[in-house]
Amino acid sequence: MRNIIITIDGPAASGKEKIAKFISRKWKFKHLDSGLLYRRLALILLKDEINDRDLKKIKKRIEKIKKISFQKSKKLRTQEISQLASKIAIHQFVRQYVNNLQYNFVNKHKKIRGFVIDGRDIGSVVFKKADLKLYIEVNSEIRAKRRYKQLIDSGEKSIYRKILKDIKLRDKKDKLRKNSPLVIPDEAHIINNNYSFKNTIVQINKLMENF
Repeated sequence: MRNIIITIDGPAASGKEKIAKFISRKWKFKHLDSGLLYRRLALILLKDEINDRDLKKIKKRIEKIKKISFQKSKKLRTQEISQLASKIAIHQFVRQYVNNLQYNFVNKHKKIRGFVIDGRDIGSVVFKKADLKLYIEVNSEIRAKRRYKQLIDSGEKSIYRKILKDIKLRDKKDKLRKNSPLVIPDEAHIINNNYSFKNTIVQINKLMENF
């Protein structure tokens, strides 16, 4: 039985994870968060005090990883982890490692009806033949406000202006990076997530009618 694959791409803090969770719950699909895997790697490098510019050490450390968890954790949601994950994600060998983790996970779970996978190159690079591709659009100011609230609610001190600046910088880096830049995947449906989540759900439900 072939797994149904739904991909969700979009810029940082655009609500990809929330939308993926909604689809996962309603249609009983397995949710994979590619960003979480980059954060896992960032946490490993941080604990081992490996400089993000030391590519040789990063490669050696990745080669020694026998297993990496797909489980979510609050300790992965800090600004420090987020920024480090963004820095290491520009390297092709890091992206290929994460891509392989996702390929292998999907291939080993053939009995699962379907997967909803979110990230920044999922529909454009990782799963090009997905059954449904979504691209989430939200303006940077709204994303910064949502990210700010998320950090404050989790007890982390933060400054809105700095978050907005970081998001705009990350957008630029994601779109201009050499390896797997952020693009709207071929045949992707644009989801406007600027307004209420109820508005977003209406758009999602229409596209998911055949699933």
